[in-house]
Amino acid sequence: MSRPDIAAAAEARALQDGKPELLVLRALKLGDLLVAVPALKALRRAYPEHRLRYAAQGWLSEALSLVGGYELFPTHGLDEPLAMEAGVVDVAVNLHGSGPESQGRIEALQARQTIGHRSQYRDGPPWRPELHERERWVRLLEWHGIEADPLDIRLNTPHVPSPVPGATVLHVGAAYGSRLWPAERFAAVASTLASAGHNIAFTGGSAERERALDVCRRSGLPEDTVLAGRLGLAEFAATIAAARLVISADTGAAHLASAYGTPSVVLFGPAPPEIWGPPPGPHMVLTRPELRRGDTFAHQPDPALLAVTAQDVLAAVRELGVM
Repeated sequence: MSRPDIAAAAEARALQDGKPELLVLRALKLGDLLVAVPALKALRRAYPEHRLRYAAQGWLSEALSLVGGYELFPTHGLDEPLAMEAGVVDVAVNLHGSGPESQGRIEALQARQTIGHRSQYRDGPPWRPELHERERWVRLLEWHGIEADPLDIRLNTPHVPSPVPGATVLHVGAAYGSRLWPAERFAAVASTLASAGHNIAFTGGSAERERALDVCRRSGLPEDTVLAGRLGLAEFAATIAAARLVISADTGAAHLASAYGTPSVVLFGPAPPEIWGPPPGPHMVLTRPELRRGDTFAHQPDPALLAVTAQDVLAAVRELGVM
């Protein structure tokens, strides 16, 4: 079934059961969903009688189920209009951004109530680029009279078990080259931790399996430690939730570790941890901010990431008390 067909079917169900519609636009990636969890939970509490839908790419459906209460409304970024007739949505929420593209998509819904930042269309709080992402969306809701807690990040327990409970997870992939910590450093960390008794698992997406296999070979560990490309989102979340430790760049894996309180070492390159970093808890952030170029879409690792050594990571693991 195509995205428009799925959207039309969902719209028909909503009209049949008579529930008012609330739609959240955040057509981004896994990490973006996870930092929005406090706002999504607050909206769920504020609108208990509404049908709640989250407009994003279809592959996030399993991850969205961990938030609870929302249906995924298939949407591919902002490059096409939302497949919904004007006037169907009762409450439209822009958690995507403050630019004209996302604002235009929201305005086209002609909702009874719109929640968003200040724009040419309506009033709202000003966009503040210095805010942490969790805080940004919480403050947006608070401006509109909805109570929210930026630390309300906990996700539901995955419905599937971890294939490697108690593993130390090295998530070797990232969406962009700017966040790819060198393979030989991941391998050095894996080898040292394995010698110290850690059960290592290498994770990543399907496109990152070859990189994970390369790291595995360099570390001298058996190939069956490579889970990259073999896990669905629910299994991946279960793996992080049940892990002993997670070592990752600033990716969805790191945000899942935050959501489940799993000890983590998070390596930051182009993105500032002040905006995207983990909440208080058993999490260590490693970066060199004075070296940051900040080009998320660069092909080469950001200098702030390259300045982090394998010994830095191992020292962080010892500081967390999980060596």
